[in-house]
Amino acid sequence: MALLLWQTLKEAIHAYTGLSPVVFFTALALAFAIYQVVSGWFASPFDDVRRHQRARSSAAEEAPPVPQPVQVGEITEDELKQYDGSDPQKPLLMAIKHQIYDVTQSRMFYGPGGPYALFAGKDASRALAKMSFEEKDLTWDISGLGPFELEALQDWEYKFKSKYATVGTVKVTSSEAASVSEPAGTDDRDAHVTEQEPTVVDTNHETPAESDVKNE
Repeated sequence: MALLLWQTLKEAIHAYTGLSPVVFFTALALAFAIYQVVSGWFASPFDDVRRHQRARSSAAEEAPPVPQPVQVGEITEDELKQYDGSDPQKPLLMAIKHQIYDVTQSRMFYGPGGPYALFAGKDASRALAKMSFEEKDLTWDISGLGPFELEALQDWEYKFKSKYATVGTVKVTSSEAASVSEPAGTDDRDAHVTEQEPTVVDTNHETPAESDVKNE
């Protein structure tokens, strides 16, 4: 049966192409190879997108799941530095106005090599308010900032509260807490009120007119 089919195929190839089966299949393999090369030159850009998507999907599958936030309680600034992302076994933390947030889920931004990595493990309230990346601004001290900078810091605080879990606070002294809190406004009415001294009337003092009457 197989021989009959092969004989029929050879006759058909010779009848339609005039070629022997060996030459026909060699030409067919060569044409297929040329097609593969040429199609690679004119590959659709969507093919690259699909490849990148598959690579990202596989990387996401291989990446370990983000651990649940762990409460650290009240810690010092030095203790907070231990959570700057250098140790992958520890959560990634940063603070705003002494409130500590777990930003482990955004390690690509705040972890080592990320664009905001210098904020990790610190209370960088001043830097966030000023949108500064200078070392001197990586501090909790927001004294002397203007209203626009304080408003920007408040926007950051709202964003972190809505996106990340609060896991603790940075231990501060009373003087530090006072500098972070917004200054209380002064009542303009009280500012203009001055204490008036009571008017003292000297009953023993004689006016010039009374002195002249007595002399007469």
